[in-house]
Amino acid sequence: MLTGLNIAVIGGDARQLEVIRKLAELHAKLWLIGFEQLDHGFTGTSKAKLEEMDLSRIDAIILPVAGTSLSGQVDTIFSNDNIILTAELLKKTSEKCVIYSGISNSYLTSAAEKAGRKLVQLFDRDDVAIYNSIPTAEGTIMMVIQHTDYTIHGSNIAVLGLGRVGMSVARTFAGLGAKVKVGARKSAHLARISEMGLSPFHLDDLKEEAKAADVIINTIPHLIVTAEVISNMPHQGLIIDLASKPGGTDFAFAEKQGIKAMLAPGLPGIVAPKTAGQIIAGVLSHLLAEQLPKRSEEKS
Repeated sequence: MLTGLNIAVIGGDARQLEVIRKLAELHAKLWLIGFEQLDHGFTGTSKAKLEEMDLSRIDAIILPVAGTSLSGQVDTIFSNDNIILTAELLKKTSEKCVIYSGISNSYLTSAAEKAGRKLVQLFDRDDVAIYNSIPTAEGTIMMVIQHTDYTIHGSNIAVLGLGRVGMSVARTFAGLGAKVKVGARKSAHLARISEMGLSPFHLDDLKEEAKAADVIINTIPHLIVTAEVISNMPHQGLIIDLASKPGGTDFAFAEKQGIKAMLAPGLPGIVAPKTAGQIIAGVLSHLLAEQLPKRSEEKS
């Protein structure tokens, strides 16, 4: 139970509803900021405006998966308000306040450091990232079906990166009968790709491998699908970039070449928000429970 914890949930999408539901069931006191248009009623919750909050009462802040923009804006689909999170606002919270976000950026990391508040990036955790890779893989299948006129079975699919998402995506497409090649740099990853029954290639050879790729699926968060790579792709080729913004693809050049390229981070929140929200809620409930003893010691 999370009785006694005061938590501010700021912005987000449908995934946050599962987080709110779970934490409310555990009897946390929730302040919902950026949820004016939300019709759901959750016991133990109150809607509030960030600038009107008594932040000194707040033990934890839960941000959307994307955290903030580089200007501090927190996106929400449940309000038209422009919500800006600043270091000055964070300084008004309890000194033991912990900020939870899916990912971070230079702005959010700097704001937390200036305020002297702990920032936890949930997607840095293996459990969250691995569970989340399942709806990501399903969403990628959906996108390939929607944007091609051929079957996945028998298609040449190049997956870039064998991280937690790349591994699930590669395995899923192989299970559908695609001819999957996976690009990586580490020798251990190349060995694992072979062990999985897939075809490995070194990322230095991506330009050559692109010649036969019907679909390139990128999971690497820096520019990897360059103009040279795109120039070698078949004209009907498709690029799906799953890396966090701005992705790892030269989108402008792809458009010039007539190659369809789409940046698709946050797929779980689009294709399976309930499941994705439950994954986040489960991990958050455990992390927040760990705060309770510290909070009790502080107030005793």
